[in-house]
Amino acid sequence: MPILKHAKKKLKQDKKRTIRNKKIKVTFKSLVKKAKETKSAEALGQAFSAVDKAVKKNILNKNKAARMKSSLAKQVSSDKPAAASVKVKKTVKKAAPATHTAKASKTSGAKKIKPSAKK
Repeated sequence: MPILKHAKKKLKQDKKRTIRNKKIKVTFKSLVKKAKETKSAEALGQAFSAVDKAVKKNILNKNKAARMKSSLAKQVSSDKPAAASVKVKKTVKKAAPATHTAKASKTSGAKKIKPSAKK
């Protein structure tokens, strides 16, 4: 048991977070299992959604989620060709457009040197 005040508070916070994370884990695991059993497009979409939410909450790593979604899609599409029509939503962040105020000179790459003054 924690003795210090901040340690007690941290324990309370950890318990709350554990409960919240457990709900999300149980949800996505059950939906993935259901999708594997039923092999329907609707179940696949729900499983994808749950996995994406778990990634958003930092419960799953994004690469593991991608691997899970890929294997699920393969399992479902191997049995039913109609399941291949499910759209997979990719979450890709786009880079902000670059705004350049000054253009570089294209004609000469070297700096122009002024002639030195005669003495």
